[in-house]
Amino acid sequence: MKQQVFYIHGGNAYTRYEDLLADLRTATIYDLPWDKPVVRWTNTLREDLGDSYEVFKPTMPNSKNSKYQEWRIWFERHFEYLHDDIILVGWSQGGMFLTKYLLEETLPFSVKALFLIAAPFKADDFGGEDGGDFIFDVTRVGELAEKVGKISIFHSKDDFVVPYEHALKYKEVLPEAEFVSFEDKNHFLVAELPELIERIKDIG
Repeated sequence: MKQQVFYIHGGNAYTRYEDLLADLRTATIYDLPWDKPVVRWTNTLREDLGDSYEVFKPTMPNSKNSKYQEWRIWFERHFEYLHDDIILVGWSQGGMFLTKYLLEETLPFSVKALFLIAAPFKADDFGGEDGGDFIFDVTRVGELAEKVGKISIFHSKDDFVVPYEHALKYKEVLPEAEFVSFEDKNHFLVAELPELIERIKDIG
């Protein structure tokens, strides 16, 4: 049986609808016809892990104006295809979602490892958004250690979206977790992330 990896991407979440509208008016437009295609580590995750892994990379609903309940429903729709000892990977808001879900819900399968990559820890100003209804009870985050086999926290000191202090908060309440700090990965908008591939292969 192949080792399953479930990856959840980032997104934007707002408490106030007016903040979404303001962001839409000023946000940078990407993927214009003359733009050079951008390669990210997420694009090659399946290929980098290889044939012995079964990698799920769902497109979560309405990522520009994400709602937790919509993401929860879509995540749970995949449960019939998942089995014990899965590896969960959450990048940015995807990490926030997985943290909230694991704290508030009970999965029907066991989690071998959880990777939180540039994950927000609390409400903050994330370039116009604030985390919306993805915010969780920070006093309960330590409970994650009881729900998954292994936790790894990835964050870069030059992250311009989620401040590095968020990672330090995770580290403080999850002393059992592996803390992987980088100097120059920004918000992990990079072409390659071999450190993640290596650790997943060590586990799986």
